Amino acid sequence: MKEIIVSKADDGKRVDRWLKGACPSLPPGLIQKYIRLKRVKRNGKHAKADEHVSSGDTMNLFIEDEFFEAKEKKDKLLSSFRANVNVVYEDENILLADKRPGLIAHPDETEKVNTLLTHIRAYLYQKGEGSANGGFMPVIVNRIDRFTGGIVICAKNEEAMKILSQKIRLREIEKKYLCLIDGKMQPDRGTLEGYILKTPGKSRVQALSAFVPGAQKAKTLYRTIAQVGGRTLLECTLVTGRTHQIRAQLASAGHPLAGDAAYGAKPDKEHTYQALYSYKLTFRFETDSGILEYLNGQTFQVKNVPFAKGLY
Repeated sequence: MKEIIVSKADDGKRVDRWLKGACPSLPPGLIQKYIRLKRVKRNGKHAKADEHVSSGDTMNLFIEDEFFEAKEKKDKLLSSFRANVNVVYEDENILLADKRPGLIAHPDETEKVNTLLTHIRAYLYQKGEGSANGGFMPVIVNRIDRFTGGIVICAKNEEAMKILSQKIRLREIEKKYLCLIDGKMQPDRGTLEGYILKTPGKSRVQALSAFVPGAQKAKTLYRTIAQVGGRTLLECTLVTGRTHQIRAQLASAGHPLAGDAAYGAKPDKEHTYQALYSYKLTFRFETDSGILEYLNGQTFQVKNVPFAKGLY
């Protein structure tokens, strides 16, 4: 039995309509039945469906507890979507997913549904995580190009989202990429340093050696991993995270990525998109990391990079 005092907001409501609000999961048919069975009392007397409650009335309800909680609305899309997520790591706060090249991370003007975000949300929703009733919905906190593959970070709660966003801004998450380039880098390891200029309305960026208004500093560390015919497999570490940074800087150095026609690579039947993969991620926290402190120092790596099989 539950005892409820009628609020001012409910003053003047019919008993049956008041009961519908008090027991949101009680089926309409049972509302009338329970009133007839005298399981609803108003100020100690059996209530009738058409009488009106007043502010301050004491309502005694002899109704099962399950009917007092609102049932969560089922999300039709997330409950039926055929989720395909390659999980690199997952716990109660975060999920690291290996995004396949060609799949966009977030909805845009070209695709609203078949995105990595939808796949992740559906995957979590179908195992009981994520809410359709106004609760926190998992979010992706880092960006990755459509045709670049690799690790994407998803926050499962608001606190994790805030911490991860701050860590990305403070560059306390180290990201390493594998890429296959034309030719051979000289020297075998080194630093690409300069500026990236993004022109509004254009998808390509420019890699510059000197500053011009609007340009941003760009720094990439690289090392040679293997020689593959006339190409080289490099590992690149982003010190800064500019748009198309690795692609533009390597092309500017005379070594465009295999398959990267936008930055000067020759047509390639084997590589239909840029051979670039965000394959390794390390959490290197230098400031307070709250509930994510346990991740500090941990490294996560993709097991299979298509263009680098057996080479790393």
